[in-house]
Amino acid sequence: MTNTEQRSPFSRPGFIAAAIVVGIIVLAAIIVLVTSLTRGSDDNDAQPTEDPSTSSTPGAEASDESVCGLSGLETESALTAAPTNEWELVGSVAAPTDPEGSGPGATSDQFRTCFAHTAEGALFAAVNSVAASTDSRNSSRMWELLADGPAKDTVKAAGEQPTSTGNTRLQVAGFKVNNYSADEATIDVAYTITSEGGALVSYPAVLRWEAGDWKVVVTETGAPIAPGPLSNLGGYIPWSGV
Repeated sequence: MTNTEQRSPFSRPGFIAAAIVVGIIVLAAIIVLVTSLTRGSDDNDAQPTEDPSTSSTPGAEASDESVCGLSGLETESALTAAPTNEWELVGSVAAPTDPEGSGPGATSDQFRTCFAHTAEGALFAAVNSVAASTDSRNSSRMWELLADGPAKDTVKAAGEQPTSTGNTRLQVAGFKVNNYSADEATIDVAYTITSEGGALVSYPAVLRWEAGDWKVVVTETGAPIAPGPLSNLGGYIPWSGV
């Protein structure tokens, strides 16, 4: 392996502009992790994340309403079991769908937005954002899924970018809610790397409620919480579409 391949993709100059955030950040990190796993690393524990907790906010306001009219508002997470939902292939990933419930409430081919203002809605948004990024036709719109900030501005200005992740393939294996409030959620999704013999990886996605939808939080150096390899699904709620 060359020095270039070993270097974290998050440290490369202009990574955000060149890569189109969300799933590319996830998948680039996963490639690095899988490479480490296949070298026989014994460190298979997930990167530390914050302990699960919930918080509450005042009653519903106009800013709490879904942009596409989906019902539901949670100030504390009620998501303690795997959702009952349908799955649809988006790009190369099976993504959860419940158009009248948790979302997505708005679809345009392989691009999906508008998720319920609940912990389940945040979970669906996290997975659908990654799934959307695996279809190159969505590359020019990925900025729409991001929370306001410099990273979003950079991605929007960059326009359409290549979104190839090589032969890496992944599918959802489980999840846990690390933190949840009506304003922000941290949803840790476990993925199976199907192209690497079923290796497991944890990706804690941070989402913020903005403009009536859940938006993915990223910085100009990558995801706020680093992904990490998993040895098993201990502590996660099993949930998958394949």
